[in-house]
Amino acid sequence: MHTEAVVQTMGLGKRYGRTEQFALADLDLSVHRGEVFGYLGPNGAGKTTTIRLLLDFIRPTTGKAYVLGMDAQKDSLAIRRRVGFLPGELSLWENQTGWQIINYMSALRGDVQRAYLNQLIERLAFDPSKLMRNYSTGNKRKLGLILALMHQPELLILDEPTGGLDPLMQQTFHQLVREAQARGATIFLSSHILSEVQAICERVAILREGKLRAVERVADLMRVNFTWVTLTLREPAAPSLLAGVAGVSEVSAEGNRLKFRLSGDFDPILRAISSHYVVDLRVQEPSLEEVFLTFYGNGGTEPAQEQPMEVTR
Repeated sequence: MHTEAVVQTMGLGKRYGRTEQFALADLDLSVHRGEVFGYLGPNGAGKTTTIRLLLDFIRPTTGKAYVLGMDAQKDSLAIRRRVGFLPGELSLWENQTGWQIINYMSALRGDVQRAYLNQLIERLAFDPSKLMRNYSTGNKRKLGLILALMHQPELLILDEPTGGLDPLMQQTFHQLVREAQARGATIFLSSHILSEVQAICERVAILREGKLRAVERVADLMRVNFTWVTLTLREPAAPSLLAGVAGVSEVSAEGNRLKFRLSGDFDPILRAISSHYVVDLRVQEPSLEEVFLTFYGNGGTEPAQEQPMEVTR
């Protein structure tokens, strides 16, 4: 195992029942100490299966997993003491209040600083006096985050952490993640919301149909070979103005504005529009969602046909 790898898998796979298809197949993955690592894929791609294998909630069909330098199966109890975990679906005692659940889990942990716990409750604007069954989806998510973060673990494993949170709380979550990283924690974050991963992750793994398709630094992934260009001209122009121009595709026109996708140099465009007065020219990098779709639609092994990922703006 790599000495700096907090999470490492080798040929990890899981097949349920007697089905031939693997929910997760031959996963070789390494998450470095102190990084915020995004685990990306559409719903059903195998993200939650991976997390359950890492925490020994289920056993692998093939391969091995190591967490914090320990065998995920043999040392699962020791691993869980040092991990903060937020499941995709939080199922707790419906007739208990938030305080009762927090206090019970704090007593089990035995290493919770009360001042930090109270700070989490305040920053997440969580009311712990209500019964669990009366909490909204967003408030259940807040409670789950509090339980995962309150003992300041060295590894956070978060499965779709911001589902149900409003944009302000999502920003608070991002701040909490950055603070945990500054303390030296490693964060393994599963998500299908690309803008979230783009905002806080350093590297991402892209999973599809149970198979790892790519592991890239977010900054490198964003350096794809196309940009979106918006030209504002003094007079309206038809998309045919840019027909046949090298590197130009997906041209649309709205009034005196042309928007298109550009792969390559600007010079052919400048030559094509030389007889027009340019009022404004704007260049925008593609979003991680567009990069992802390009990866699967143009550069991947198969076109993206399953449930799309989401992007929040």
